[in-house]
Amino acid sequence: MNPAKPAAPGFGLSLKGRALRYLAQREHSRAELERKLAAHAESPEQLGQVLDELQAKDFISEARVIESVVNRRQAKLGASRIRHELQGKGLAPEAVLEAINSLKASEVERAREVWRKKFGASAADAAARSKQMRFLAARGFGADAIRRVVSQADED
Repeated sequence: MNPAKPAAPGFGLSLKGRALRYLAQREHSRAELERKLAAHAESPEQLGQVLDELQAKDFISEARVIESVVNRRQAKLGASRIRHELQGKGLAPEAVLEAINSLKASEVERAREVWRKKFGASAADAAARSKQMRFLAARGFGADAIRRVVSQADED
């Protein structure tokens, strides 16, 4: 007598169940859920209906997605990288622009903190200075913020 094997994770879940499982892990935008659930939907109408229902119950919220991404990423990334991530989630351009504008006010301070954690001391030569600038640029910080952080480090 063989005991029944437990079902594989996700096996037999309804479309709404799958969506709730994704939302339990982290905030998702409607576009993200649509991409992830499309393969499991019997029809596009069914998928739209489930997403409409979740949005009506406030399980899907653009504002919470933006807040979550900004809070999670602002300590390590600059405004342009965060903007790119938010745009990739299919969020409204106006909401993304508003979030990015609020981030730009603290761009220099955040860049300085990232620089301090990585390097801690001013560059010894031009090659090291370039390396520091490329590092901050890759993290999505703006050119003005990078210049201010690296040049201020040189003055110290």
